[in-house]
Amino acid sequence: MGIYLNNAATTWPKPAEVAEAMSKFLLRGGANLARGANSERDLNTLNFVLDCRFKLAEFFNGYEDCDPRYVTFTGNITESLNIVLRGYLKPGMKVLTSSMEHNAVMRPLRFLEQQGVELKVLECEPDGFLKPERLREALSESKYDLMVMSHASNVCGTVQDINSIAEICSEHNLNLVLDTAQTAGVLKLDAVKLNLAALCFTGHKGLMGPQGTGGIIWRPDFASQVTPIISGGTGSFSHLEYQPEDLPDKFESGTPNLPGIAGLNAALDWLNATGINKIAAREHELGEYFLSKLKNFNGLKLSGKQDMNGRLAVFSINFDGFDNGILADELSRMGFETRPGLHCSPSAHKTLNTFPGGSLRVSLGYFNEREELDKFIDALSGAVK
Repeated sequence: MGIYLNNAATTWPKPAEVAEAMSKFLLRGGANLARGANSERDLNTLNFVLDCRFKLAEFFNGYEDCDPRYVTFTGNITESLNIVLRGYLKPGMKVLTSSMEHNAVMRPLRFLEQQGVELKVLECEPDGFLKPERLREALSESKYDLMVMSHASNVCGTVQDINSIAEICSEHNLNLVLDTAQTAGVLKLDAVKLNLAALCFTGHKGLMGPQGTGGIIWRPDFASQVTPIISGGTGSFSHLEYQPEDLPDKFESGTPNLPGIAGLNAALDWLNATGINKIAAREHELGEYFLSKLKNFNGLKLSGKQDMNGRLAVFSINFDGFDNGILADELSRMGFETRPGLHCSPSAHKTLNTFPGGSLRVSLGYFNEREELDKFIDALSGAVK
């Protein structure tokens, strides 16, 4: 097994409790959600799904005193963003985003642009940072219906000033949707304080859950304005042939990923016991150590922030004259797992001036050790030579 340095794609390893909870459900539980009688097996499924909703609502400080009804489960954050964007934006409406977005934001917006939604992309700085003044300027020129953006870049780790962005949005009564793919579980998030219309999250990254899990924390008034893009059985209101308006049923048609939710539920217990501040401090410390080693390389170009202020432990690097894909392949043969290319974020790479070649991304996680980073630095030096 190699040394894993691709945590921006998915965190690994997971806490042991995650796999244990999933196995327990599959081996000794297994009942579907709200689609059975009142057997113990049915009630156990109902209970752990509701338990997970409560934990997510509390973790992100959801609306109406962390009411679990305003937590929607999805298969991933891409699904979450599509539910929000395609369910809310209609032809003639206007939406803002940043130039640092992942295709999970950009592709739905470009699709909607073709349907008659007006899209404005706010240009970020060459280090990936969106100056809040850019948003204020745009709002002084025109009225918009929605702002959607990532909290931190999956390419270079740049963290946006979401407090200032949220304040400006509130001043202009602008709905703000936040993509927290890289920050949920790593940085503290408060949906109510930020007045988020929707907080979209994925379960398999910083939240330490399994793939195939994600969700939305809704502001109730905004949820009522969003049309479901999928309709069908919800295990409730079965006398109706129309999609129910009640949450969470409105956005949860079909059988959810119950083994995944069982794993996510266990992951949240681990996160709460470990403490998000401890996790953030650990990753920051590893990032500082790794960054100090990178600066010893001649000819290395680091994208984004040049120190650990305002960034996550996600590093995109290039060497003059080297193809980052070939370099990643060489490192893989030496036992190191990274990710080369464009990272599903061409707009971000254009902003960082690394398009079309992309970069070699090295993303650290809570379970990495300094010794692993030392080994990687030695391997990188050897590969470059």
